[in-house]
Amino acid sequence: MKKLLLAASAAALLAGTWLAPAQAEYLKEHRGGTIRLLARSAAGTLDPHINYTDQGWQVYQPIYDGLVAFRKAEGMDGFTIVPDLAEALPEVTNDGKTFTFRLRKGIKFSSGQDLGVKDVVASFQRIFKVSGPTSGTFYAGIVGADKCLADTKGCTLEGGVVGDEAAGTITVNLTKPDAEILYKLALPHAVVLPADTPAEDMGSKPIPSTGPYMISAFDPNKGMTVSRNPNFKQWSEEAQPDGYPDVVQYDFGLSEEAAVTAIQNGEADWMFDALPSDRLGELGSKSMDQLHISPLSAWWYAPLNNRLAPFDNEKARQAVAYAIDRNTLVKLFGGKVLASPVCQVLPPDFPGHEDYCPFTKDPGAKWSAPDLDKAKQLVEESGTKGQKVTIIVEDTAISRSIGVYLQSVLTTIGYVADVKPISSNIQFTYIQNTNNKVQMSVTQWYKDYPAASDFLNILFSCASFREGSDASINIAGFCDKDIDAKMQKALDLGVTDQKAADKLWAEIDKQVTDKAPAVGLFTPKRLDFVSKRVGNFKFNRQFNWMITQSWVQ
Repeated sequence: MKKLLLAASAAALLAGTWLAPAQAEYLKEHRGGTIRLLARSAAGTLDPHINYTDQGWQVYQPIYDGLVAFRKAEGMDGFTIVPDLAEALPEVTNDGKTFTFRLRKGIKFSSGQDLGVKDVVASFQRIFKVSGPTSGTFYAGIVGADKCLADTKGCTLEGGVVGDEAAGTITVNLTKPDAEILYKLALPHAVVLPADTPAEDMGSKPIPSTGPYMISAFDPNKGMTVSRNPNFKQWSEEAQPDGYPDVVQYDFGLSEEAAVTAIQNGEADWMFDALPSDRLGELGSKSMDQLHISPLSAWWYAPLNNRLAPFDNEKARQAVAYAIDRNTLVKLFGGKVLASPVCQVLPPDFPGHEDYCPFTKDPGAKWSAPDLDKAKQLVEESGTKGQKVTIIVEDTAISRSIGVYLQSVLTTIGYVADVKPISSNIQFTYIQNTNNKVQMSVTQWYKDYPAASDFLNILFSCASFREGSDASINIAGFCDKDIDAKMQKALDLGVTDQKAADKLWAEIDKQVTDKAPAVGLFTPKRLDFVSKRVGNFKFNRQFNWMITQSWVQ
């Protein structure tokens, strides 16, 4: 009997469903309460197959699950792929083109429905039916994806995603090997939703979830309430651990200044938006123990519409890249501790990155200073001098200040420029849709997963551009067939030789940078300010602060 008990305990431990007595007591001791979050605005649609924002993806982590997940761990361990709704990592056959997953039993959605194979199959189909922003890139290698991209509503992924109800398995077949497929399946765009979820953007309507929490109320103008999923039972601490707070209350509308004050006064616990630079000195001297600085693989940049005047002219785009004083932008963001100037696409300490900056006073590895004379010369040569340019930015303190600065730069080099701030809730999708005729904007890109393709292929491949769509992540509308072919070559090479592939990505980074479809501004670090009642702050390199792994006193 003792051996049987030991075997059962070991099996439960391996499955991730068993909590050590000390750990269970620790969870019980800190469990409960409401953690209160603030943001200037909502992050757009609630639909996880469509939302493509850092804000949305962070809050989804304790709510939705895929077949696999990024480990809920601090630091670089957060880049590790672990089984989630699947019992184990997949069996890989057919020369790396077939992945077979066995679905865990006993998991329920927050609605009370049992999770089944049919939900997984339907969710893969839904990625295409809703024209998800990465359906044409991340998931285009699934057998049948080509037909789904051509006919979204009729998508079946026949032969691509095959469910076996009796065996409890899901088989994913690819047209060719993909070294990054497990990363892609661990993202919110591939989470599993109930099979009867409508094949349309659900907008403000919450979708039932499998994680320890669910979205119980949402008003895009006021806030979001995330509460415990009554049907959740922990199956894997690595993939989806139980959380501490009973409720996460996420309120929208306060300015960044007001949000900082609310946290100082104990009226809120954290804010999503970047801290106003004029408050950093005060916080550094009075609240140092409440500040957490963490590295990011991210990029602030200004997409230039390659299909609209004046930036359908390469020289006009290069002129902007030469003219910007990136040190000024770093200061606006909070200084050298929080940001570093960049010219290129791939961020430092990232696969494929090799220092490169052609758009500076002394071209070479690093940015040194703007070259206004060169910029003015290029504007003259492009024949675009005097044209009107509108810059679309988020209605946040930092984005507005960057927009006003860029307006002054464009004016200096010969354009008639103005800046238009719009709500963060809609700005990101607004600047993607070609119907809005956005000439220039300011936005950010946070890596989906640690691979060069996630910046270059996603932001600048021809497949990432969709006319008239809110999900056209290639905001610049850049499409270079030769560079596209080289990116595909790098993706294929990564299956057998990732080191050689990264060298090729470095070349591609330089080629894209030279074309200036977008202007790199700076790479940021994340500065989190939490209230005194928040404990157990943990930062995950994949999805940032793990909200529900903190507790409140």
